[in-house]
Amino acid sequence: MDTALDAQRALTDDELRRLDAYWRAANYLTVGQIYLLGNPLLREPLTPDDIKPRLLGHWGTSPGLNLIYAHLNRVIVARDLNAMLVTGPGHGGPAIVANTWLEGTWSERYHDVARDETGMARLFRQFSFPGGIPSHVAADVPGSIHEGGELGYALSHAYGAAFDHPDLVVACVVGDGEAETGPLAGSWLSNVFLNPARDGAVLPILHLNGYKIANPTVLARVPEADLLDLMRGSGYEPYVVAGDDPSVVHRTLAATMDRALDEIATIQRRARSGGVVERPRWPMIILRTPKGWTGPHEVDGTEVEGTYRAHQVPLSGVRDNPAHLAELERWLRSYRPEELFDATGAPVDELRTLPPRGDRRMSANPVTNGGVVLRDLALPDFGAYGVDVPEPGQPMAGATGVLGPWIRDVIAANPQTFRLFGPDEVASNRLGAAFEVTDRAWMAATVPGDDHLSPDGRVMEVLSEHLCQGWLEGYLLAGRHGVFTSYEAFIHIVDSMLNQHAKWLKVTRAIPWRQPIASLNYLLSSHVWRQDHNGFSHQDPGFIDHVVNKKAEVVRVYLPPDANTLLATMDHCLRSRHYINVVVAGKQPAPSWLTVDEAIQHTRRGLGIWEWASTDDDSEPDVVLACCGDVPTLETLAAADLLRQHLPELKVRLVNVVDLMRLQPDTEHPHGLPDKEFDTIFTPDRPVIFAYHGYPWLIHRLTYRRSNHENLHVRGYKEEGTTTTPFDMVMLNDLDRFHLVIDVIDRVPGLGARAAHLRQQMVDARQAARDYTRRYGEDDPQVAEWRWVRETDPTNP
Repeated sequence: MDTALDAQRALTDDELRRLDAYWRAANYLTVGQIYLLGNPLLREPLTPDDIKPRLLGHWGTSPGLNLIYAHLNRVIVARDLNAMLVTGPGHGGPAIVANTWLEGTWSERYHDVARDETGMARLFRQFSFPGGIPSHVAADVPGSIHEGGELGYALSHAYGAAFDHPDLVVACVVGDGEAETGPLAGSWLSNVFLNPARDGAVLPILHLNGYKIANPTVLARVPEADLLDLMRGSGYEPYVVAGDDPSVVHRTLAATMDRALDEIATIQRRARSGGVVERPRWPMIILRTPKGWTGPHEVDGTEVEGTYRAHQVPLSGVRDNPAHLAELERWLRSYRPEELFDATGAPVDELRTLPPRGDRRMSANPVTNGGVVLRDLALPDFGAYGVDVPEPGQPMAGATGVLGPWIRDVIAANPQTFRLFGPDEVASNRLGAAFEVTDRAWMAATVPGDDHLSPDGRVMEVLSEHLCQGWLEGYLLAGRHGVFTSYEAFIHIVDSMLNQHAKWLKVTRAIPWRQPIASLNYLLSSHVWRQDHNGFSHQDPGFIDHVVNKKAEVVRVYLPPDANTLLATMDHCLRSRHYINVVVAGKQPAPSWLTVDEAIQHTRRGLGIWEWASTDDDSEPDVVLACCGDVPTLETLAAADLLRQHLPELKVRLVNVVDLMRLQPDTEHPHGLPDKEFDTIFTPDRPVIFAYHGYPWLIHRLTYRRSNHENLHVRGYKEEGTTTTPFDMVMLNDLDRFHLVIDVIDRVPGLGARAAHLRQQMVDARQAARDYTRRYGEDDPQVAEWRWVRETDPTNP
């Protein structure tokens, strides 16, 4: 390739002039948003009153983003391209807002911000201003699926959006600061999972402007040969565009984009011709331009352009320093706004005709407002997959193993709109039935003996929770559905990513033009109570605590007690919209408590009294045994059985909770129970012994406003763990059946003295169970093989 000749041919002189004018207009609008409160077209000399009192926002990365946006618009028009843009440098918020206003989408979404002088003034005023819009590429910005406030996820979001959108090109700007993060470093290998025959394409653009807030960036300072090798080693063919002369950079970038898109088209054409689909070497662009390009070169005798000082606001004393004010005016006028905007303040005709039209605009592409293209899943009747339960407690069944065939058929019924994501744990979490109809997505080499790897796989497995989360978020934001299955302890790795997605969901609920997307569904298994192969490192149920900190209208947490309830819960979650659903379920064989019909009803209620396990006979109970989670339910039922045998006169009410948020008042969460209903179930004054899957203080937090809170006593995980037997694990945390019986004896008024012998038996039983594990390395069969036996009516055997 003759780079210089190709660059010269890429643009005519007229195209270059128009493209540069568009770039100057976007830069002008960007600077205006950061600084101006009035006088948007500089019809009068700037005065301090024209300047915002608080100068917020970031200039440094913005000119590069404006450059990329303008050039993408050129190729979209030239090729009738279906494209969108993911911008990793979220600090470029004013740049992307400027481009959406230039191409008209901002005014279509926000009618009071028209493309005229008044609208421009409002556009400037609203940016980083009370009652306005955030400084990042937030959900308010048309075309955005990625805010970028927290760095590291741009490329995984871009790949997620490209999955199952075969005609889509996702351009993704990776900032050189973002490129230093672990999640982004892992994201380069996403191309191993992108099938050019059925998926769209991602065009990464690594924008190296050299600096973070106060330091140089690593990839900008390593030898270029090393950088190119890094990209090639990740499966890309990198093309470098570098310079600080706008005309040279325009021509080179135009030629490079043309070449990259030609290569993408060739790759897809070859993959879709019916031959063998192999992993290609995808093009990517490395763009080197100065930080704060076209801004003030020096301020107060100190170099700014091309340094870290251009990162935020290059001129910070504009209101108080006349020299700074004059420099700002020179800066703004350097873009020659009189050539760019007409007498009304609208972009001149030449600029209005440059961007794409309608849905081809990146800010109006329907995929970037995923709810617009979202379609309901075809879901099989989950009842056909349920366990036959002739009696409570029978048979033993692994909940996720029962769910697996249903997930398999969901995949089969939705071959372009549903995927299963997980960090190498799909089979471990007993969802291996999925591999009866699909494989793991895989574009790298295979060798004999590999298990279920193919380019057409619908299971996305990579040993990075960050990648799984980022892919799924992008997939959902682009109008698809999915489930993320993980070991419970290690889902914490994406805590911060969940934060950002929850904020996105919360904000978009209040944006009328944003349509609801499919819910983000977590299925957490291999949980805290069953880590037979592992130990303390794998024992942590705290993700639930993290999730419930988010806004109530966004989060839901479910702990189904058995296989049939898990089926009903997952069916509900896959039908839901705009939530984060966390479902925790075990994979090991466990008792089946409810029939399918009972499970459906129980899931709808969210919690309920299990009459068949209670002995209060519709009267006021002496004690309430409550449970939430499969293992706590097992231990609570076993405790109820012991109480039934040894204290038959004691009136016990057993309550199971599947929807954790039902414990909150209805004033705090949409699923919360009204106080009267809560008191009806849990009583206003009787002891409640609550066995909970996670950290016990969360239950206190959710119920602290309830009238009977002082009588609520919670058992749960208290950070005691090791590699041990299932029953020893619950004993370590005082969640075992014997300890629950002791709690009843200690908490029910008047029971202590007459049940002293039973209490001592329970203490001895705990010790005997501990001794058995230490001697034989497994649980006492009397414990492990315990089964619930329904009490028969002596008058009707």
